[in-house]
Amino acid sequence: MTQDTTFHHGDAPNAAPIIQMTDIEKHFGNIIALAGVSFDVVPGECHCLLGDNGAGKSTFIKTMSGVHKPTKGTITFEGQEMNFNSPRDAMEAGIATVFQDLAMIPLMSVTRNFFMGREPTKGSGILKRFDAERANEITMEEMRKMGINLRGPDQAVGTLSGGERQTVAIARAVYFGAKVLILDEPTSALGVRQTSNVLATIDRVRKQGVGVVFISHNVRHALAVGDRFTVLNRGKTLGTAKRGEITPEALQDLMAGGQEMAQLEGSLGGTI
Repeated sequence: MTQDTTFHHGDAPNAAPIIQMTDIEKHFGNIIALAGVSFDVVPGECHCLLGDNGAGKSTFIKTMSGVHKPTKGTITFEGQEMNFNSPRDAMEAGIATVFQDLAMIPLMSVTRNFFMGREPTKGSGILKRFDAERANEITMEEMRKMGINLRGPDQAVGTLSGGERQTVAIARAVYFGAKVLILDEPTSALGVRQTSNVLATIDRVRKQGVGVVFISHNVRHALAVGDRFTVLNRGKTLGTAKRGEITPEALQDLMAGGQEMAQLEGSLGGTI
């Protein structure tokens, strides 16, 4: 996939972070899934977290989004220490996660999937009912903002491409007030064209001042849209680079290198 040079890249890292994780550890019994992770995201930037399978990305997502409480370390959200008791608390505060396996019902319309239990209503009391016209209008408009012109609001989600479904999920999160949008491998199962569309969607979201956390093992996709890059390896962050400071090869080496070094250390009895 060629890099789209039309993407907007801000100098957002100078702003105050919306969310900041400092020296986060997460233990499950004797297993240390995160072993000192530091990461932050500021409004209007796309901060990419890169790591291979087993690097700790899933635990990182769940800790940032309120599913897990960290064993050690602090997470601050908008300057306050974060003490969410559930993912719902995090969501209401403005931390939204779009997972790889999108929570969507294929046979239901785009509109029903867009609102999913938060439909607008009209009337009151026993006359209170779903305002289909308003819901359809909002869905069509929000999707248009993301560059997708639906055939109609009653189009079934199952008829959309994988990239378009990702865009519905992203548009939904932003419409309902996401300040931080965590995207879990949003391009991993997509072809070149759909990937390009999703990266363009991420760019649109960032321009609205949302902080995007892009989690991926694909260096090229991350470099196409990211402002900063942090590599996660065996539960640790190996440092953060700004756009233009690191080559794709160096990022790839960092992702793989940590594990290879560990194996080498093991075979040499820890002499390096």
